[in-house]
This record gives sequence, structure tokens and C-alpha cells, in this order.
Amino acid sequence: MSMIQVEGLTFAYPSGSENIFENVTFRIDTDWKLGFVGRNGRGKTTFLKLLCGQYEYRGKISASVRFDNFPYPVREKERPTAEILREVCPEAEAWQFLRELSALGMEADIFYRPFDTLSGGEQTKALLAALFLNEGHFLLIDEPTNHLDAESRKAVAKYLQRKKGFILVSHDRRFLDGCVDHILAMNRAEITVENGNFSLYMERFEKRQEGEKAQNERAERDIRRLKQSAERTAQWANKVEVSKIGAYDKGYVGHKAAKMMKRAKVTEARKQQAVEQKSALLKNLETAEDLKISPLEYFSETLLSVTDLEIDYGTGAVCSGVSFSVKRGERVFLDGRNGSGKSSILKLIAGEATPYRGTVRIGSRLIVSYVPQDTSFLCGSLAEFAREHGLNEPLFKAVLNKMDFEKKQFETDMREFSGGQKKKALIAKSLCESAHLYVWDEPLNFIDVYSRMQIERLIEEFAPTMLLVEHDGAFREKLVSKIVSLF
Repeated sequence: MSMIQVEGLTFAYPSGSENIFENVTFRIDTDWKLGFVGRNGRGKTTFLKLLCGQYEYRGKISASVRFDNFPYPVREKERPTAEILREVCPEAEAWQFLRELSALGMEADIFYRPFDTLSGGEQTKALLAALFLNEGHFLLIDEPTNHLDAESRKAVAKYLQRKKGFILVSHDRRFLDGCVDHILAMNRAEITVENGNFSLYMERFEKRQEGEKAQNERAERDIRRLKQSAERTAQWANKVEVSKIGAYDKGYVGHKAAKMMKRAKVTEARKQQAVEQKSALLKNLETAEDLKISPLEYFSETLLSVTDLEIDYGTGAVCSGVSFSVKRGERVFLDGRNGSGKSSILKLIAGEATPYRGTVRIGSRLIVSYVPQDTSFLCGSLAEFAREHGLNEPLFKAVLNKMDFEKKQFETDMREFSGGQKKKALIAKSLCESAHLYVWDEPLNFIDVYSRMQIERLIEEFAPTMLLVEHDGAFREKLVSKIVSLF
């Protein structure tokens, strides 16, 4: 057991005018299982890179462990998985790799297959297994769940729960609760460390915010009251001063005026103290304004129906025998392992060219709003994106502002956005579109917890008809009308 200590950490990108971190100090135990949470774009990935010495900074980071990173950069993915895993952990024996893979619910044959034949989820689990075999290393795990289906998330959470010595960046509440014992929270003004899982952290954080809001309201009332008192005292003092003119006992009147002025100064000092108290509050306040959406009412009860659907790209069917319908007001979730054809079905419904057999009946003049899983195509400014897609630009930017976008990001090229910010841009586009059916493919990938809850409230309030793929268990459980399982 040893400590990782961060003292007075201050960092800004060379091209940036503002500090990402300023005088940050904390320490963590290398045996802890830490969940790292915070809003998109706050610098979580940057902090992990600072731990690894990738940037210059002011302050001090000291650690007696070596840091390893996930995602791990894999070159020549056509090589055997065994060769790649031995590259990750040269000291491990074959039986140790197989033991770790088994603990993650993976078959032994994966170890001998070419790495590029593994699904995204299988690649994630294989690399995590190898990285944890590096004894004495401290693992920095950045967003591992984005390629994991629901069952894989459960398997990885169970696996991580038995490990120790890692920082895990994730926004999946249930996943975090299943595998961490401390929370590293990137707040607006500082980084804090607290013991317990995410739910316990969130409960305490919300109570602190409610307490600070109450203190803030009291301070505001005090400031108003003291301001009025100061104004009255100043008026009295001025009247007394005027009464000195022609007064018989000017000494008495002058003494009375001096007392009034002293009282005014005391009142002003108390008001300033209340202002300072107020300014010290709410420094980490997280707000999430309510979002809006304008779904269109479809004239028919059934918007679409699928019967015996099979999708085949020429290398074998990715799914077959799929049948389901989407009725007005339903939120239908497609469920299944990675590679079971979920995204392909959504692309087909959204109008993308997809080879299929079977029957797909899409309602006449049905308007669909689509959020794809992939964000790599996003580039240019938000204004250009809005024009390209026929969006109301002020409305589009107002939605993003509610999703914690700062105005300086409105002029930033979208290629520079974080993964979560890119996904928010696609969701904001969809929220600006009036549609009968909203088709969203893993909309919560990379998106922070506060925005996830914000989107939950939106869907609950406006009840749009939706067809979704999403593996966040808490989100799905709260909103689901029907689950369609693919095998």
C-alpha cells in the first residue's frame, strides 16, 4: 500500500487562456478502487494524462507506482490475441491469461484468435485482463463501458470489484456502484475524494448542495436587510449633521452624528461579511435545467412493424427472425450482445441503406429523428452544423447551453470536442427536430451523469415515441415500455 499525492496542481493547455486545474491538492491510496466522475469537458482524461507525465504542469504529483492506461493502443490488430496480450503483460504465463479471461466470462478460444476478429466488447475485456496482470501497476481506465453490452457491463463490474488499485472514468451509475469503493469527483472548483460508491457520494453531494442553497438564501436575505439598514442609518446621520446648523449644543449633536456614522460602518462591515459568506457558497453547484422536445402526434396507433427481419452484409446474418412493433407513446429498447444487429436495425429504420430480408412496414409520412452511435464525422462549428441540418441555430445553442456547454465552445471546431460533448451535439440536434419517432443509438455514450438524469426527466415529461439501444441499466429501467431481445 502506498499513496499518490497531488499538491498544488495547476495546468492549462498552451493554446488555452484559462486553467483547467488550479492549485488542486488531494491524495489517494493505491489500494483503492476509485470512480472518477464529473461533467463532460472538465478535464478527467487530461488529468489521467497528467498522472502519466504527458504534459508539463505546475505543482507536484508523486507516486511510487507505475501507471498503465486503458484504452491500450493496439497496433497491427490482425495479430493473434495471445501475442498482443503478451505485449501488454510480458511476465504473464498463458494459464494466467486464460484464468483472467475466464473470470470475465470469455471462452479460451479467444486467446488464440486474431485480435481484429473479436468484438469491441471482447477486445475491451481481453485488454483489461492483461493490464491487471501487471503486478504493482496502477490502472487508469477511461470509459470502458462504451463498447460493452448490458451483460458484459455486469461481468466487467464483477471483475473490477475483485481487483484493487485503479481509477475508473465512467458515467454509468449502476456500473460504478458495482465496482468502486471511493469517488474522485471533478467539481467546478476542485477535485475531491470521498469514500463509498457513487450512489452514496451523490446522496451526500446533493445534501451539501441543498445546505449551501439554504445558506445562500439566508445570506441574500441578510444582505438585503443590512443594505436597507445601512441606507436608513446613513439618512439619519445626514439629518443629524444638518441639525448641527444653528444648534445650541453642537458638541452633543456632533457626538450623536458620530454614533450614527459608527453604526453605519458596523452595518456595512456586517453586510460585507455576508457578501463574502455568500461568495464562498455554491462553488461546486451543479445545475441541469429542464430540456424540452416537440414530438409530433402520429395519426395511427402503430408507427412501424418488423416481421422476420434478417440483416446480412454478405458475411453471414448479423441478426435473423426479428419481429417487433413500435406503437404511439412507447419507448422500445433493443437488447442483445455486441454484434447482434441492434445498430443495423436502427440504421434501417432511420433510412440508411441496409441489406435485409423480411418485412419492414414504416408508417406513411413518418418523420424520424436519428442519433447515430458514431460521432467521428462531426467537424466544423456548431453554426455550420446547424445550417447543414436545417436547425434553428439560437434554439440549438440554447439546448446545448442547458447541457453545460459554455459559450466559448460555440466557436470551437467540433473535432476538438470531448466524446461526451460530441454526443450532446447530436442529442441537441434531435431535440430541435419535431418528429413522430426518435431513434437513438447508445445516446449516453461518454455523457456525464447530470446530463443523463436531465435526459431522463425530459423523456418522462414529454413521453416521445422512441426506439433505442442503450445499456445504462438505471436509464433503461426507468424509461422502458418494451424490450426486444436479439440473439
